Amino acid sequence: MVYNNVLEAIGHTPMVRLNKMTDEDSADILVKFEGLNVGGSIKTRTAY
Repeated sequence: MVYNNVLEAIGHTPMVRLNKMTDEDSADILVKFEGLNVGGSIKTRTAY
């Protein structure tokens, strides 16, 4: 995507579904693709 300014890009980082992490009937696991952060910032954060 091409944005006119950095503010348009906020909140649009793509999420990737990890299909092989759970059974088909389990909850979906989504991860944020940090490589497309506008400022290039990458953080390691986990949730339970």
